[in-house]
Amino acid sequence: MEHLIEAFLRHLELERRLSKHTVRAYAADLQQWTEFLKSEGMEETPEGVNSKVIRAYLSAMARSGLSRRTIARRMAAIRAFHKYLRRDRPELSDPTAAVSTPKLPKRLPRPVPQEQIQALLAAPDQSPLGLRDRAILEVLYATGMRASELVSLNIDSVDMARGEARVIGKGSKERLVLLGVPALEAVAEYVRLGRPALRPRDQEALFLNRFGTRLSDRSLRRILDKYIAKAGIALGVGPHALRHSFATYFF
Repeated sequence: MEHLIEAFLRHLELERRLSKHTVRAYAADLQQWTEFLKSEGMEETPEGVNSKVIRAYLSAMARSGLSRRTIARRMAAIRAFHKYLRRDRPELSDPTAAVSTPKLPKRLPRPVPQEQIQALLAAPDQSPLGLRDRAILEVLYATGMRASELVSLNIDSVDMARGEARVIGKGSKERLVLLGVPALEAVAEYVRLGRPALRPRDQEALFLNRFGTRLSDRSLRRILDKYIAKAGIALGVGPHALRHSFATYFF
């Protein structure tokens, strides 16, 4: 088994061009795997490994107190190794196929500090696109809506008198969200001054791109990245982090 693992590690480094640090991590995880096989007196060949052996290893790792994240990482290394073996020997069965890895708890993003939120909201200028962008940022922060929900908003989705927006979410389910005064004012200014200057070709969409058509999810991501950098916020913050900030500061 050791010579096969060495060949796999060379494949990771030379063909997949993974970093030396990543290759060392694979090597360490697979070494733990082979040491388990030796300690249990099991056959150290691809043919000798089946789903029962994999499950026994999972149980042993759990009993030793390893975290779910460590167990999942080691299992990922074993899966990748057996996938590599089957590339040249398709007749081999995959012993990991019938074994599920422990699910990892979802990590919530850290809320963006309020002073950075304020810097983000103040970043857009007074140009037509700047008015649009400030309205976008205010709505995202005030409502916690998803990026896909925001770009799907139409002009008639927003009831300025009631201060609410009609949002179509997952599963085409409709809900009403409150906008709050800053978001309402930003949307009103954009609709009055910014949107007409973008020469709308899409008469329904609320948020338009510079060509006058509906803004896309990808364009929204670029807009956020632009202002995140301008406000000096750590990269990687997106609509999900703003939604979490909304939940943290408003509830």
